[in-house]
Order: sequence, then structure tokens, then C-alpha cells
Amino acid sequence: MKKIFVSIALMAATVLAAQAQNTQEAAAEAAAALSAADDVPEKVEKPKYWTFSVLTNINFGQTFLSQWAAGGYNNLSLGGNVDANANYAKDKFTGSNRIQLDYGFLWSADKPILQKSKDRMYIESKWGYETNVKNLKYSATFDFLNQFGRNYNYKTPATQYDDDGNQLDPTTKDWLEARVLKSGFMAPAYINLGLGILWTPKPWFSLNFAPVAGSAVVVSIPQLRYTYGMDLRNPDKFTEWADLEGKEVRKYVYDEAVLGEESFDEFRAARLEFGAQLKIDMGWVINDNFSYTTQITAFYNYLRPKVEPRITWDNKVYWKLRKFFALTVSTNLIYDPLVRVRDTDKDGKADAKGVQFKEYLEFGFTYSFSH
Repeated sequence: MKKIFVSIALMAATVLAAQAQNTQEAAAEAAAALSAADDVPEKVEKPKYWTFSVLTNINFGQTFLSQWAAGGYNNLSLGGNVDANANYAKDKFTGSNRIQLDYGFLWSADKPILQKSKDRMYIESKWGYETNVKNLKYSATFDFLNQFGRNYNYKTPATQYDDDGNQLDPTTKDWLEARVLKSGFMAPAYINLGLGILWTPKPWFSLNFAPVAGSAVVVSIPQLRYTYGMDLRNPDKFTEWADLEGKEVRKYVYDEAVLGEESFDEFRAARLEFGAQLKIDMGWVINDNFSYTTQITAFYNYLRPKVEPRITWDNKVYWKLRKFFALTVSTNLIYDPLVRVRDTDKDGKADAKGVQFKEYLEFGFTYSFSH
């Protein structure tokens, strides 16, 4: 019996010794694995300098009338816009870039043609480098304002009658011949470059003043150059001496209505300006569904000190009512003292001053994303 107990004890000791050895080996392997893991470098995320966002809207409108006593016309409208932003920030260097595209048209039963309702292209880029003064940066700015294609005013065609004296309805050809061209691609186009300072005291407010700014106004369509105040190639050809309070002065005698189409090429296609530019941006984001932005820009031409500054003022209200539906209100105002915005004034002459104003109120499908 004693021998049996001794044998069992020896076997148990052998098993325990083997298990202890296995445990030591497992512990050593685990320690080696942990040591190797410590040697692997941790992955470091690359810094994110750029942020992007895009907001799109598509809007549709329709009116149908059947035996409607109050009158009116069936009509359809379709429009859309894109507002894209790309912002950059690294150390003391920042940049903001924006593209706004608007395009739309409408059809009405009283005119057998498609009419453009909105057409706008605006590109803006602002870059800044921090100074030693808080909220103040050196800045460089660029902006470009244009439209995609030709826009017209559709005047009612002259009344025509058949051989029996019955009044005829205007045809599509009649409407197209009666329309008046108002603008086109690069006609006009405004290009501005500026060097100055950027002041951002609040997240929702920024003021950019560029005492050194260059501007180019381009009108690629010859028949629009007079309307948009382009300079004559040979001013002496269209001026004469006149008596003004006993003094001989030069008088401008160019008259587009008298000279006709043959005089369109008398004007230059572009006007270069050198001056100062002031740009103020403000924007409030009330929540994820409501925002308001506004921008005021004024350009003063050093080369024509007696001419008033050119001013633009843009506003946009965005109200997201549902996940994919939103209400948008936009306004654009332009004051350019060189643009003849009305056909005639009381004296029958073109008016060279006036405020241009445009407003949109749209409801439709919206989609946005950011990165």
C-alpha cells in the first residue's frame, strides 16, 4: 500500500511540474508578444486642412387654368442652384472659396417660347495670412461675376392683320424678332483682384479692405457695349466743342439710336480699372435648418475719381422645412453708375444711372453634403 501511495505522489508531482513548465512557456510567449506589439508604431491621422460643403436646390412650379373667369395663363417654371464651398486652414494660413450657380426658365401660354428666369455665375476666393494683431490678416481676394448665356426682354410683337382685316396672333418667329438682347456670356463679366487686410472680430462677421485692387469689365457682345458703359475707341470722333457759360468745353454727342448698329464696334470690349475695394460678409446659422448670409462689395476707381463707386449687395435666406425640402429667398442688387439700365428717360435719352435689383423666392427639393 505504501508503494502505491508513493507511485501516485510521484505521478502527481510529474504532472504538476509539466504544467508549471507549460505555464512558464505560455507566459514567456505572451510577454514576447506584448513586447513586439509595443515596438509597432501607432497610426497617426493626417491633419485635415480642407473642408468641403455643397448645397443644391431644384425648384418646380406649375399653374393650370380651365375656364377661369378671372383670367390668366397656364405656365411652367423650373430652376436650380448650387452653392459650393471649399475652406482651407493651416497654421497662420487660411482660405475660403465659393461657387454659386443659378439657372432657371419658364414657359407661359401667352408666349410660345421658353424665357430665362434666372442666370448667374459667381466665383469667389479669399486668402489670408495672420499678422501680429489679433483678428487681422494680410489678404488676397478674387471674384468673378458672369452669366451662362444670352438673356432677353420679350416685348409684345407689333400687331398684324390678314387680308380681311382680322388681327393675327403673334407667331414664335414674331416673338423672337421682337425680343431685346440684355446680356450674354461674358457680356458683362466683372473680374476683381485685391490685396489688403482682412478683419474677422466675430465668427459671423468679416471685413476685407483692399487699397490696391484691379478690376476688369468685359462685354463680348458689341451691341451691348454702349449699354454697359464701355469706352469709345476714338472719343474725339463723338465729341464737339460747345459753349457752356462763356467757356468752350467738349460735349459728348454719341447717340446710339441715331448712329445705329454700324457704331457698335466703336466701343472697346473691356474696361480696365484700378482702385480700392471694400467687402463685408456676414452670416448667421440659427440651427441646422435656418441660415442667413449677406455680402456687400464696393469698388472705387482711382482713375475716375468723379464717378461714384460700383456697389453690389447679395442676400440669401435658407430655411430647411423637411429633410429634402427647403424654402430659399435670394436677392441681388447692383449699382453701377456707368450702366444704362433704362431704355429712355423723360427726354428720350438713355439713363446712365439706376439700381438693378433681382429677387427669387423658391420652394423645392434640396440636398446637401459636407466633408
